[in-house]
Amino acid sequence: MVTRRSVKKFDGKMVPEELVAEICKAGTYAPTGMGMQSPIIIAVTNKALRDKLSKMNADVMSADIDPFYNAPVVLVVLARKDVSTHVYDGTLVMENLMLAAHSLGLGSCWIHRAKEEFESEEGKKILRDLGIDGDYEGIGHCVIGYAAAGSERPEKPRKSDYVIWAK
Repeated sequence: MVTRRSVKKFDGKMVPEELVAEICKAGTYAPTGMGMQSPIIIAVTNKALRDKLSKMNADVMSADIDPFYNAPVVLVVLARKDVSTHVYDGTLVMENLMLAAHSLGLGSCWIHRAKEEFESEEGKKILRDLGIDGDYEGIGHCVIGYAAAGSERPEKPRKSDYVIWAK
């Protein structure tokens, strides 16, 4: 955990499906409020859908970039809005996904704007097309892939007052 960093430059090489499945499995073991398991993970390895999500995400920012940094896999985490802990539950899933990717030698990065994407008509249509029913909130995109050469980022020092002891 101490050595994991967000990767912001991927080489684009596809990740084997077995590794994606292993990462997703780790996500399903994140703790959730009262064990409700409100999140779902959409494992996107289809390039056309990946590119569509990237464009939708960039449009939310009004930018002409690939906000997924050339990562070939996007794990979209959504959570059921009718569960009061859904944002926290989805956040824990995201963390498990990133830690699992790192443990397997892959890079990852949390990309925001899933909420805006999946509140749009286009996002709702994607969910319908995938057979997903229910009222879900987009929590985040966990982009994963192989880090491009030279993309390593140094550790930032931890702030001195991060932990406050109450003895």
